[in-house]
Amino acid sequence: MGEGRPHLRPVRPRADLVGVVQVADLFGDIGPTPRRRWQDLVPGLGVALLALLAAAFLAGRYGAPLPLMALLVGLALNVLGPDPRLTPGLGFAARELLRLAVILLGARITFAQVGELGLAALGAVLLVMAAGLGAALLLARWQGAGGWFGLLAGGAVAVCGASAALALAAALGPRRAPPGQLAAVLVATAGLSALAMVAWPAVAHLTRLNDLQAGFLFGAAIHDVAQAIGAGFGWSAAAGEVATVVKLARVALLAPLVGLAVVLVRRTGEGPGGRAEIPWFVGGFLILVLLNSAGLLPRPLAAGAAAASSWLLALAVAATAMRAPLGELRRAAAAPLIVGSGATLVALLAALAAARLLFRS
Repeated sequence: MGEGRPHLRPVRPRADLVGVVQVADLFGDIGPTPRRRWQDLVPGLGVALLALLAAAFLAGRYGAPLPLMALLVGLALNVLGPDPRLTPGLGFAARELLRLAVILLGARITFAQVGELGLAALGAVLLVMAAGLGAALLLARWQGAGGWFGLLAGGAVAVCGASAALALAAALGPRRAPPGQLAAVLVATAGLSALAMVAWPAVAHLTRLNDLQAGFLFGAAIHDVAQAIGAGFGWSAAAGEVATVVKLARVALLAPLVGLAVVLVRRTGEGPGGRAEIPWFVGGFLILVLLNSAGLLPRPLAAGAAAASSWLLALAVAATAMRAPLGELRRAAAAPLIVGSGATLVALLAALAAARLLFRS
């Protein structure tokens, strides 16, 4: 994955970039979370919360996805990002609160839901994900962006959009997934997912898919959870149920993919130490899936945790966008669109073929 011999010395960024590089450093590649007084967090957290409220208003007013609106509002407020008074709070939102959001994603999933698909459908989901991820890796190398970038962009397409990109960036660390590249991937993925939510139902109509086929297509080929499920139920109740299970199966594979990224980083010798360990927040995600599968999470608690994960992810997206260096974002803008678009189209074709084979009329 890495290009050339990795540097074993720790990165010591300029003081004005410390807050930026720690945005996606959930794995602790740069260092432990700086000790801050709670008063230091208030300005940045306050701005991030205001951005989230603005995004929620726009999402409700125009029917747009909340993560996409949070991203756009955060980018609009990017001029505030370099303010040192905001750095602690924005870093807390984009790092600590994101860890919590990844854990709470587990409240949406049970292993029984995944099992309802059957082995053939689950294998097809894996093949669609592998096709999208493989296409991203090839396109990233063709663009000269490198394997780590391909893994970041491909993981976003293969699993669950922005949340997967953020979790992968956490495992890869800012040396392999710089904040500017991460922000560019978030922009491309959010836009492509929103486009897919509108375009893929049209594709399903043109190809005359039945309810089960359409549900599988939406669940396997639309990046964002809410958009995949929304497209399914917009088609029919049966399609919505299939789309939900397929999409949640993809989300359930976020933890293994992040774990694989950690192993790859460790094997290159680029990370601290030599152990291949799973980040603790991924372990928390799996524990919550197990509890939910065993019926040990009361429904109100599970629903509240799922809703909280959505809001926290949107908050983390807004904070990440505010802290992203836009100069790097502008330079990296072409590659994420090319890589993301190519991977998205490959995933669509693979999902379409799998849907026709699995659910014949």
